[in-house]
Amino acid sequence: MTDDWQQRIDALQEELVRRDDPAAWVREADAMEATVRYPRIALRGPVFGIAAQDPAVGPQWRVVKPLVDGMPQVARDGLQSHLFFTAKDDTDDPAVRRELLAAVEVLEREPADEVTACGVRYRVVRGDEFARMGDDGLEPPRPTDREPVERSWDRQTRHTPLDVEFVLDPEHLDGPSAGALTLGLRDFAYRGSRFPADVRADSERAVTTHPELVLLPTGFGVVERGGHGWHPRSTLQPTPHDARRVLYDGMAEIWAMLYQFDDTKKARYARAAEEYRALGHADEFEVDGQVFRICRVERLLRTGADGPEMPRASDVDEYGPMKMHPTMDPLDGSLTHE
Repeated sequence: MTDDWQQRIDALQEELVRRDDPAAWVREADAMEATVRYPRIALRGPVFGIAAQDPAVGPQWRVVKPLVDGMPQVARDGLQSHLFFTAKDDTDDPAVRRELLAAVEVLEREPADEVTACGVRYRVVRGDEFARMGDDGLEPPRPTDREPVERSWDRQTRHTPLDVEFVLDPEHLDGPSAGALTLGLRDFAYRGSRFPADVRADSERAVTTHPELVLLPTGFGVVERGGHGWHPRSTLQPTPHDARRVLYDGMAEIWAMLYQFDDTKKARYARAAEEYRALGHADEFEVDGQVFRICRVERLLRTGADGPEMPRASDVDEYGPMKMHPTMDPLDGSLTHE
C-alpha cells in the first residue's frame, strides 16, 4: 500500500470517528461482514452513461444519464434525446436552441463521445459493473441499504433516478470500506483468455491513462439462477424495493406478455406474484423451479486528467448513429415530421 493510500484510508477512519454517527458505523460493519460472506467479485462488464461538465456549476463532472447502458451507442442515443428535449421544452431562446440542435445533428450522423452545447461539455462515459459473490451466490441487499420512505407496489410510483447529479469525484469516498475497495481495484484490468487481446490491451492501458477510481451509487437488480450461474432479469434500480417491484410486475403481468404464457401458466405466475408481494421485502423467491434473487450491484468508473473515461476502441456497438427525432425549427421550436 502506498503512503498516499494509507493516509487516505487513515483519514477516512478518522472522519468516521469524528462524526460519531452510529448509522455510519453500522454501514461499515455491514460492509466488513459482506467482504467475509461474499469475498469474490463477479464482473459483468462495461456500462455506459452520460456526464456533463458545466462551468456555471463548477469544474467537476456530474452524471446526466445513469451508467446502465450496455453499449456506447445506446448512451449516445440517450444524449441525443436529452439535448433534443432540452431544446424543445426547456428554452425559448433561439440562440440556445440552435446550439443544442447543432449538437443533436452531430450525434445523428457520428458516433461522437463528446459534444459541447451552450458551454457545457457532454460526454459518454464508461464504467464497469460487478457484484460480490459467496458460496450461496450473488450478494443480496444489506440491511443498511437505502430504501424508499414508502414501499409502494404501484408501477406508476416515481423514484429518484440512479446516479443523476452524482458528482464524479475520486476524492469522495464514503467510509474506510469504500476506500479499501477502491484501493483493491485500482489496478483492475480485464485478464484471461476469455477476453480478446484488444479488450485486454485497452483495459490495461486505462489503468495508466485513467488511474483514479470513482465508486458509483449502488444499484439493485433481479437475477435468476440457471445451470451456468446467475443471469440478470432486470435493469438496475436505485433501491432494493424498486427491484422487488420489478420482480413483482414481471410475475404479475409483464413476463406473460413478453413470453406468451398460456392461460394456466399466466394464472400460476399471477398467484406467485401476490404471494411474493405478501412477504413484504423478500430478496429471494422461487416459482416453477426458477429461483429469483434481488442482487446488490456495484459499479466503478475510471477518471484521469481530462475527466471520466470515454468508451474504449474495443467496446462493441451493434448499430450506428441515426436520426431519432423530428426536425426542429431553431427559431420557434416547431417540429416537422418526416
